[in-house]
Amino acid sequence: MAALTFSFVPLSLQTILLLIASNVFMTFAWYGHLRSLAAAPWYVAAFVSWGIALAEYLLQVPANRIGFQQAGYSVGQLKIMQEVITLAVFLPFSVFFLKVPMKMDYLWAALCMVGAVYFIFRNG
Repeated sequence: MAALTFSFVPLSLQTILLLIASNVFMTFAWYGHLRSLAAAPWYVAAFVSWGIALAEYLLQVPANRIGFQQAGYSVGQLKIMQEVITLAVFLPFSVFFLKVPMKMDYLWAALCMVGAVYFIFRNG
């Protein structure tokens, strides 16, 4: 089966955009039920989350394959990218969707991730 690619978009950008989209789905799968299905039994939330997670995997797997096989990212670089994107997606989700107040600890965590990005990408 052919890879999910768009020839007009650079491979590195395809990787990042697919990782962002997959993270949106995963964040909803992991945490969306806390608000949307709060009154439902846990197993209903689990099955709904599993369905959402399937959509996440359908984006995440091609993102990592494109990033590793075609864009030239290392596995470590892909993992750190994923973590930074996770934090970037999770913060607005938690503040705007779950109504969790923003804390300075989020900023400190983000700064630690910037350090991780520096170290994983500094030698190419």
